[in-house]
Amino acid sequence: MTDSPSSSAQAAREAVAGRLRAIRKTAGLGVVGLAGRCGWHHAKVSRIENAKTPPSPTDIRLWCTHSQAQDQADDLIAASLNAESLYREWRQRTRQGLRQLQDSYLDLFRATRLFRVYSPTLVPGLLQTEEYARALLSGNADLLEVPNDADAAAQARVKRSRIVRQAGHRFLFVVEEAVLRYQLGDKEAIAGQLGYLLTAGALPAVSLGIIPKDTPERILSPQELFHMYDDTLVSMDLMSAQVNVTQPTEISLYLKAFEQLRSMAVYGADARTLITAAIEALDQPPKGD
Repeated sequence: MTDSPSSSAQAAREAVAGRLRAIRKTAGLGVVGLAGRCGWHHAKVSRIENAKTPPSPTDIRLWCTHSQAQDQADDLIAASLNAESLYREWRQRTRQGLRQLQDSYLDLFRATRLFRVYSPTLVPGLLQTEEYARALLSGNADLLEVPNDADAAAQARVKRSRIVRQAGHRFLFVVEEAVLRYQLGDKEAIAGQLGYLLTAGALPAVSLGIIPKDTPERILSPQELFHMYDDTLVSMDLMSAQVNVTQPTEISLYLKAFEQLRSMAVYGADARTLITAAIEALDQPPKGD
């Protein structure tokens, strides 16, 4: 069992640990010897070499300096930072609130040509209205116990979502029908969100597929929410963290899953019918009344 929900993250950590171990051995140093030169307890060296504790940039520079491998320090620091970016806790990323988090995606969005998004529970962020985003982000801030700047964060999310109208990008969205029925915010906010889906789904660069809840003999069960950026990165949102996958074999698995999910979805007029039914259901009294 790995230390991370993502084998990509753990594999990257182990690769850095393996290189550090090789550097120590090439220098003819034992675990205790290197620890003594660095001023550490020997257990720290063992934890780093076994990928149990991620080394800081300072740790790596000390390790390389005392192993006569200073020329490898910068590359190892970059590799270590990349490994840690594959699993990032939301509380660490949102210490100053959620507004800054929205802007952190801008460069990635601009560089991506093909977006693939699957969601079983939420309207994808790129298709959210400000009111819907505000309700969602406010709940997240309260859960994570971070500053609640949901108003500013929602505005930033909508601003960055303008990319769906910019040339040079394509967007493939697949959502479960249940997404249309979950109420985040009041009825007016949900009605506005569903109405926007009717508009956004007709944009030239957007393909919006909805998997009906009564799909017979599904070929794949509902999966976790995930985003694919071209064919190089898959990002998953867990309750506590964001997991990023970069290994080609794992990306291929997500691509296969996305195509299977996409094949079960309905599009065009059929998708609009499901959205319209969800809007009409907002005015219906709860069952049992």
